[in-house]
Order: sequence, then structure tokens, then C-alpha cells
Amino acid sequence: MKKILVGFMLALGLSGAALAAGGGIPLDKAPKRTNDMAALQNGAKIFVNYCLSCHSAAFMRFNRLRDIGLNDKQIAENLTFTTDKIGDTMKAAIDPKQAKQWFGANPPDLTLIARSRSSGAGTGADYVYTLLRTYYRDDTKPTGWNNLAFPNIGMPNPLWELQGERRPVYETVMSHGHEVHQVKGWDVVKPGTLTQAEYDNNVGDLVAYLQWMAEPAQNSRVRIGVWVLLFLAAFTVVAWRLNAAYWKDVK
Repeated sequence: MKKILVGFMLALGLSGAALAAGGGIPLDKAPKRTNDMAALQNGAKIFVNYCLSCHSAAFMRFNRLRDIGLNDKQIAENLTFTTDKIGDTMKAAIDPKQAKQWFGANPPDLTLIARSRSSGAGTGADYVYTLLRTYYRDDTKPTGWNNLAFPNIGMPNPLWELQGERRPVYETVMSHGHEVHQVKGWDVVKPGTLTQAEYDNNVGDLVAYLQWMAEPAQNSRVRIGVWVLLFLAAFTVVAWRLNAAYWKDVK
């Protein structure tokens, strides 16, 4: 009994630590666009232009982008660097040694990020969607940036040119008898090239691409699964009637 109680207390401690590491804020629901070819193509463009310079996608090849409606010429001209070939994996342009020196660690591979960051608070897509929309300026940090979903994040805002620069506006509220600070809005320090609605839409496309990249066959899997369930339902009816026919004369 004592071991069970210790294990239960340890589990509570770990879950609390995980919540603290995740920022402890509610996750916004990411839009579902894995069937939208235009959204996936735009997300791939944003990923290559803004993410691939530091983050790799070592388990994804450029030619797999054919599955989202792009041909080899479009991929080669718009989504690859000059040294890349169409069959190469998506490797980061940054030198790993420089990355570790600048950020304190090598930026993680993003091939499976939309699946690996799933938790009780939401899906991995929800986490990434919230993360990319809660950056703010913080002059106390080495990079000049911080994040509500990932406090003390080592990565600066990769989409700051699109979103602009802003700072959170806090309000004090009572929660369980204690005063806590909650974000009630944002002060724009420097506007970006996109409006907030346009920025959210582009982040949604990027997250949709990350979801697709984590499992390119997911749409086919779901489609085949529906047909399998329909077949099993029809076969169940046939088997039930066949069983009744076999046993109808047995008393």
C-alpha cells in the first residue's frame, strides 16, 4: 500500500511538472485541414521558408510532396534549396554546431512534432498552433522572445515578420482564493506584414502540413477504415441470416 501511495504521489508530481513545462494555458483548437490540398501546399511553403532553415524533417523526402498535389517541377523550383535534389530528405540549412552555440541545443526534428506533443490538454497540432500564436517580446531573454505555451523557450519567433511584435497585457483575477495574472490581450509593438486573421490562417495551414507530414497516409487510412467497417457491417448481416437459415430446422 505504501508503494502504491508513493507511486501515486510521484505521478502527480510528474504531471504537475509537465503542465508547468507546457505553460499551463489552455490550448487553442487547431483547424482540421489535412484534406485541403491548397492549405497543405501553403503550409509546405511556409515550412520550407521559415522552419527548414533551423529545423530538419529527416523522415520526409521532397518528392513525397507529390501526395499534396505538387509536381516535381513545382517542388524543385519553389520548395528546395539549390543544393537539394528532389529525392533528398528535408535537412536543416543551419550548421548543428552553430545551432547549439546560438540556442543552447540543436533544434529538434519536426517530422513527427504534430504527433509527439499530444497530451491530455490537446493534440500535438493544438499545441503547435497555440505555440506559434503566443510568442511575445521579452527583453530579459537572450533571444528577446518568450512564449505563453512554452515559457523560457530558446527559439525566437520564426514568424515574427508575419505576425509582428507584441507584448501581453495582464489582469489580476482571484482563483481558489489566490491572485493570479491572466493574459487579457496584446499590445502591438510593431505590426507584421499580415493581419491577425491572416496570420492565424497561415499558422493553421502550417500546422495542417505538420499533421500531414507526421503521417502522410492518414487520409488513406481513414478512408480505407470506413470501407472496412462498412464491409464488416454488411458481412455481419449476411452471417446472421446465414446462421438463422442453418439452424431453422434444428429443435
